[in-house]
Amino acid sequence: MKWEENIRKVVPYVPGEQPQNKNIIKLNTNENPYPPAPGVEKAIKEMNPDALRLYPNAEVKPLVDALAEYYHLKPTQVFVGVGSDDVISMAFMTFFNGEKPILFPDITYSFYDVWAELYRIPYKTCALDENWQINPEDYKQPNGGIIFPNPNAPTGVLEPLEKVEEILKANPDVIVIVDEAYVDFGGVSALPLLEKYENLLVVQTFSKSRSMAGLRIGFCMGSEKLIGYLNDVKFSFNSYTMNLPSQAIGVEAVKDDAYFKDTTARIIRTRERVKKEMTKLGFTFPDSKANFIFASHKNVPAKDIFEALRNAGIYVRYWDKPRIHNSLRITIGTDEQMDTMLRFLQEYLADAQ
Repeated sequence: MKWEENIRKVVPYVPGEQPQNKNIIKLNTNENPYPPAPGVEKAIKEMNPDALRLYPNAEVKPLVDALAEYYHLKPTQVFVGVGSDDVISMAFMTFFNGEKPILFPDITYSFYDVWAELYRIPYKTCALDENWQINPEDYKQPNGGIIFPNPNAPTGVLEPLEKVEEILKANPDVIVIVDEAYVDFGGVSALPLLEKYENLLVVQTFSKSRSMAGLRIGFCMGSEKLIGYLNDVKFSFNSYTMNLPSQAIGVEAVKDDAYFKDTTARIIRTRERVKKEMTKLGFTFPDSKANFIFASHKNVPAKDIFEALRNAGIYVRYWDKPRIHNSLRITIGTDEQMDTMLRFLQEYLADAQ
């Protein structure tokens, strides 16, 4: 049809499956298996429904202030969005407008190329090495901006801060975005580098470590100049992006630091234990510093294991893509959930090999 000629056509991002059956073990979307902080539940119960007839604070001031205090920054260095996807999408629109291609890894969060296509941003991928690590030399070529997750998704590999800084030093004229969605599970944040690099943007989320994927809260931190530009684009796009309940509940999640640290520590302990057990079963994987393991079996194809697990009501993530078609991304659940998965794998692999 003639009218279709002017429609923007893209291949959309495909999220992890969200089965409605509650009698499953869901280890495919990196959600936190534990509930949010107790103050979150209290805030929900005490919320005044009458307040919902009013627009929320357009600048998300209560949550911005809480995050600024927690991370020892100025409020003008913090930007909040509807999940880190919203934040990164806004950053693509704001900062990646040159003619040179932006750079990101070939094995990475699969939304990056979708946004680049959507906003018509030229891009180029840089191959991770055989250990799933970034080669900083790849990011010293002419470019219009850089983004990479640290720890990486879906591999879980953490790049040392020295390597992040090497990339920053080589790219003073473009924006470098470090996507730290999983940094709270044993990673090292690039936040200390904000004092030295005005072109650095650090993105984090409440979805994983703060158990609030359902509320969609993401944020980024950077120089006052970068955050100012982001706000200009936001207010040209949608003044009231974050709803009132998310703002109020988000503040309570930030306040309870002890619960936050206890929950992430529990997931780390479970992850390290499961690594040992999966090694015994013949799996190999990089040393994950995220809330998941990126595992391959030495004898049994990943797709076969994926389908067997799914038939048993255990959902993990599989991509039929080059380089990663023989790996499974397995979210760390509760100890009970992981033990159920391990028992199934032990029985299945004994018959499959």
